[in-house]
Amino acid sequence: MRVLVVGNGGREHALAWRLSQSPRMKRLWIAPGNAGTAQEGENVSIAADDIKGLVQFAKKEKVDLVVVGPELPLSLGLVDALASEKIRAFGPSRAAAQLESSKVFCKLLLRQADVPTADYQVFRDADSAMRYVKARYPNDRDRTPLVVKADGLASGKGVIVCSRREEVLDAIDRIGRKSEFGKAGLQMVIEERLEGPEVSVLAITDGRTIVPLPAAQDHKAAYDGDTGPNTGGMGAYSPTPIMTEELLETIQDKILVPSIHTMKRNRKPFKGVLYAGLMLTQTGPKVLEYNVRFGDPECQPLLMRLQSDLLDLLEATVDGRLDEIEPPRWDPRPSICVVMASAGYPGEYRTGEEITGLDAAAEVSDVKVFHAGTKMQDGKVLTHGGRVLGVTAIGASLANAKLQAYKGVQAIRWPGAWCRKDISDKAAMYIEKMAANA
Repeated sequence: MRVLVVGNGGREHALAWRLSQSPRMKRLWIAPGNAGTAQEGENVSIAADDIKGLVQFAKKEKVDLVVVGPELPLSLGLVDALASEKIRAFGPSRAAAQLESSKVFCKLLLRQADVPTADYQVFRDADSAMRYVKARYPNDRDRTPLVVKADGLASGKGVIVCSRREEVLDAIDRIGRKSEFGKAGLQMVIEERLEGPEVSVLAITDGRTIVPLPAAQDHKAAYDGDTGPNTGGMGAYSPTPIMTEELLETIQDKILVPSIHTMKRNRKPFKGVLYAGLMLTQTGPKVLEYNVRFGDPECQPLLMRLQSDLLDLLEATVDGRLDEIEPPRWDPRPSICVVMASAGYPGEYRTGEEITGLDAAAEVSDVKVFHAGTKMQDGKVLTHGGRVLGVTAIGASLANAKLQAYKGVQAIRWPGAWCRKDISDKAAMYIEKMAANA
């Protein structure tokens, strides 16, 4: 088959890497790709949001399947544009992609589907939002456990978790008055702050059949101990011991199935990857957010564990025959991804720094380095983003996988490179708690 992967991040490198291993793969392009994807296929200099350019390329090259990685082209209707030219694409329509592109749309859908989520209010301007907060929390010193979210896409940074009233008012000011997140902040959601372990459950669906993938756990906060600002994700591991078979069944029955059914009933059928960000509260799992594509970095440890042909799985989803193929097979060993970032991320950061040690990292057993923010220039690999690499390892145990991943990290250098040191440490804490409660 002739396949085009759209995107230039670590998720897209992982998708290209696994797709390239399919015996049915004839030719693989990545648009626009990065220095790592060039090792798996052929990079094409077309931006992920250039809908017209991507459709023209797919027509010209007679592409059999387009795999859309990031959320932006999905929200811009790339799948719809390809469908109008009778080109198959893996991913939801523009209407269905609103589950991620609009927090307001998502919350309304969850309410309609009777899916458990945090209580919330929607605001269209900063003044009304501030009046609401001041009326609800009249004392400045009161604890104010709220989350303020920009409605639209903000590269994973439009969610501000607050504990104090002044933090909430500042978040409203940043989103609604200073327009820190641009048009994404034309509306905002203020919701109660949920407490508990956070976990990601991804499921592939063709609109009828739902195939849950092994649970993964992302690390959104920038620094060790889950401190600092939110990022696009500083690392992930899979599976997570907190996700039991019983809990996964509950999530499927109470969250995934009613969500997919309600989308279909609303004439916005969902095909692709439904990514549920969940908080495991004392009253059960609740949805924090939905994404409509593979998570980044969750995709990297998941695909390290996938033993089935990814191309078969994606094609069956597009063709509506997930119920006709064997369920995907998974390596029972755990996997971990550690994100290496540029100095200053998630704020302002420099690019263009030369990366060394990639060959040495590749020699570490059971390690694969996925490129995220990189580019090739004059034969050198340079930094070209905030999240630069996802050093991913698989091992006999989570501790072994972590050891190998950080060996890979230690081999790689560029000025200002940094990472969290505690990716997957939560797993040991969960195991201890589960043992104590047994």
